[in-house]
Amino acid sequence: MSEFLSKLFSSDFMPHGDCYLWRPEIVWLHATSDTLIALSYYLIPIVLIYFVRKRTDLPFNWIFVMFGVFILACGTTHVMEVVTLWDPVYRLSGVIKAFTAVVSIATAVMLVKLIPNALALPSPTQLRTANLNLENEIKHRRRVEEALHQAHDESEAKVQERTAQLASTNEELRKQIVERQHAEEALHTAQSGLAHVTRVTSMGELMASIAHEVNQPLSAIITNGSAAQRWLAGETPNLEEARTSITRMIRQGNRASELIKEIRAFVKKSPPQKSRVEINDVIRETVTLVSRESLRNNVALLTDLGTDLPALTADRVQLQQVLLNLMMNGIEAMSAIENRSRQLSIRSEPQENPDGVLVAVRDSGMGISPQNLERLFETFFTTKAEGMGMGLAIGRSIVEAHGGRLWAEANPDHGATFRFMIPTVGEASP
Repeated sequence: MSEFLSKLFSSDFMPHGDCYLWRPEIVWLHATSDTLIALSYYLIPIVLIYFVRKRTDLPFNWIFVMFGVFILACGTTHVMEVVTLWDPVYRLSGVIKAFTAVVSIATAVMLVKLIPNALALPSPTQLRTANLNLENEIKHRRRVEEALHQAHDESEAKVQERTAQLASTNEELRKQIVERQHAEEALHTAQSGLAHVTRVTSMGELMASIAHEVNQPLSAIITNGSAAQRWLAGETPNLEEARTSITRMIRQGNRASELIKEIRAFVKKSPPQKSRVEINDVIRETVTLVSRESLRNNVALLTDLGTDLPALTADRVQLQQVLLNLMMNGIEAMSAIENRSRQLSIRSEPQENPDGVLVAVRDSGMGISPQNLERLFETFFTTKAEGMGMGLAIGRSIVEAHGGRLWAEANPDHGATFRFMIPTVGEASP
């Protein structure tokens, strides 16, 4: 086969003209006939392709293309008959004839398969009957359209009358909507004020813990200041030790300043301000605020903070308010527990679909009854004797304003778990 292909264009045979003894009348008779046949065969496919392109509505138009390829291949075999009169490339001529044979067989097979479908096409009589029925249907449709136009004209007057009535009604609705927009603004203002009151109330409950946290760096400042005085008052002042004590004083002073700044931001009444927030930092800050309260109630604080958590675009103070409320609720829920350890665990982990973070606050308290589980987030509903019933409701509204959700579940053993999810890109806070 490789030898055959390598000699595909070789002229190692006698030209066909030798068979005709190069007699001019025979050579030119065959050359002229094959040339004219080839030209005709090349023209027919062009006409068929033009016909198919213009009559795209014809069924089975692919058979015309097949006939065109078949006729084109036949024309090429006649061209090769002319060529081999002088150039004996019989291998190339045979390949072209083989291709023509394949196309011929394929066209014949497809034509045989097409015959039943072609016979099923409607006859001219059937087409004329269908056209007549179509004309009758068109006449009927025109009569229907005329009746519809008349009905439309009659209804137009009624529509205009109704439009005038609707315009009056819409004006009244517009006034009601404006009044409702003003009412919603007043409601948002009241909710913001109530959230501020809740934060201030929480700060009041944690005042002893806050005082302790502030006193720690202040006591350290006094201790380091006294030490610096002693190092400087000696016969040979120890400047290095004095410098170290002063550095510690500055560090503790900055710590107290940051703590007071956080407390002021938490209780400050200001509109929500979204910024880049790392949820683990918010958890650590809130744990610091409730640490004294947890010690006073013999509650062990456990944290399991995830790594590589995505940053959030959120209001830091509002998220801290949600966490503070959940932690304080958990500590209070364990105040009556005597026969087992009191543990409050805070866990953070990445969330998928949508991308964000999931925070869980779990306690080992008395748990939540099924009938109360559905009402926990209702405004003014509380299970505590001195509770206001606002903390969880405000917490849920804050989380939902960030595009997330807050829910509660009863633990299978003891206590309850509150979870909230915040997406990386949430809605704007109201």
